[in-house]
Amino acid sequence: MGAFADAWNSGKGRRSARIGFATPELLWKVLSAKRWELLKVLCGAGPVSMREAARRVERDGKAVRSDVTALQSVGLLNRTETGSIEFAYEAARVEFLLQAV
Repeated sequence: MGAFADAWNSGKGRRSARIGFATPELLWKVLSAKRWELLKVLCGAGPVSMREAARRVERDGKAVRSDVTALQSVGLLNRTETGSIEFAYEAARVEFLLQAV
């Protein structure tokens, strides 16, 4: 059997998730420049403590905690059982369509 068939039959393989935003304004509200930077340092890092995340982006822990809460609420970050935060994806792609009204 091929790799695709093996993954299909086993239920294993690449995880894929889609998160949509109703308006571009909502996208930019949730995915601010500071939050994007936080996602960049967490991408591929595995579980990281809140303090370590703040250190990596060179920001105040309270501000990072607020950003983590916002990113968690839309499903971009997870909390582990130990309280660490995790961006559980190896990559992220942002797509949007701009069209005439």
